[in-house]
Amino acid sequence: MQNAKFIVFEGLDGSGTSTQANLLERRLVNEGHRCHLTSEPSTGPVGQIIRQAFKGRLRFSQASERFDQQMAHLFAADRFDHLYNEWDGVMPTLERGTTVISTRYFFSSYAYHCTREQDWALIERLNRDFPNPDLLVYLRNPVAESVRRLKTRTTLDSYETPDKLTQVAANYERILDDYPGRKVVLDATLSPHEIHEAIVQSVKEL
Repeated sequence: MQNAKFIVFEGLDGSGTSTQANLLERRLVNEGHRCHLTSEPSTGPVGQIIRQAFKGRLRFSQASERFDQQMAHLFAADRFDHLYNEWDGVMPTLERGTTVISTRYFFSSYAYHCTREQDWALIERLNRDFPNPDLLVYLRNPVAESVRRLKTRTTLDSYETPDKLTQVAANYERILDDYPGRKVVLDATLSPHEIHEAIVQSVKEL
């Protein structure tokens, strides 16, 4: 790649986004590119609050719609820091000529924090000023397959339930239909190697 790119992986929990992000980073580094692998929630101060909330160490409103609203605001604050902090922020890193690969970005806020129609307006308002990535990679995984894969994990967060994932999958499809930026949608049930090679081809086309 001639210039640093911002590449984002999205998909249901258990769709293999982390696996594929790691494979891509390793591939690009081996080919001589500078890469920075990151994720949301970030490892920054607000991101740590979000992680504690997912684990139940911090308790917010018990009403599901209030919880989603609170998390939407926290994620937007974390996203701003993730993008612009001077130490390892996405934008300064890109300016230094290093490609950034992130698992999750503002697409996840639409997918995970919208349960009612009015929620979409809130998420749009909180995220409207954030830049689009150079490439969105969406791994489309059936809900039943995500649930099956999640059963192998020792702990699950509050969003990793069949009912929530069904809503999330529908929200992702709505986002993909409306999103004007560059994207590639891949079948997450293919072998990791097949998915990886398809991703590499899409990245090379940048």
